[in-house]
Amino acid sequence: MKATIIAVTLAALSMQINPGTPAGRSSGKGSWNKNPVIAHRGAWKQKNLPQNSIASLQEAVRLGCHGAEFDVHMTSDSVLVVNHDDVFYGLSIPRSTYKDLLTKKHPNGENIPTLEEYLKAGKKQKKTKLILELKPSNISTERDLRMTDKAVAMVGKLKATAWVDYISFSYDILKHIRQIQPKANVAYLKGDVSLEQLKADGFYGADYHMNVYKKGEWFAKAKELGLTINSWTVNEEADMNWLLDNKVEFITTDQPERLLNILASRDRK
Repeated sequence: MKATIIAVTLAALSMQINPGTPAGRSSGKGSWNKNPVIAHRGAWKQKNLPQNSIASLQEAVRLGCHGAEFDVHMTSDSVLVVNHDDVFYGLSIPRSTYKDLLTKKHPNGENIPTLEEYLKAGKKQKKTKLILELKPSNISTERDLRMTDKAVAMVGKLKATAWVDYISFSYDILKHIRQIQPKANVAYLKGDVSLEQLKADGFYGADYHMNVYKKGEWFAKAKELGLTINSWTVNEEADMNWLLDNKVEFITTDQPERLLNILASRDRK
């Protein structure tokens, strides 16, 4: 088992299966892992770690993933925290204070991470990108944009810009990021905007569900426009291979170990 893990990690660190990957992911202060693996909510599944925890981030780094995706919400007292849903063990994040959230813990004993804590942990290494998803609330667009301002400001304050790319289901949030940080890499998740429009708005690429890409000429068009393609959330081997055959830049998965093994196998052929 240990030998397998070591082999996967070494393969992830040395792989160069996407030499055409746009420079946005490989520039900056890091020497980012040259593979398409984005660990969805960190690498949590195989070791039963809490999703979006510091532990799952550290596991994604240990495996050698190109990126670790995580989700950001804002509490009622305007603290940015990392969790997938807007409920943390029964507490509504947007309607709770940060102090309220500290009354609950992940099963491994971790508190809900603040964005500041998560970014500081991520900055301890220079191989795995931090893919920051801003979660729109059902409260107001004004609140969402205030959360966005705070998130971008925190990234800047911690000098973590080179580590962070942004994604969201909210087009307004992503356009706002482009206004306040024009050089930021932003990718849209919802799947209802054309590649041409993404390009016109200065986006880095599309980050759509795999089923979207099965209709139309997404892959060739993205290459033509200089946009990246990411696909979520891809956990089956056949789907991973289909996307790799189509030379997508990134694949978001709950099974990063599986994808890394497939990449290592393809690399040996």
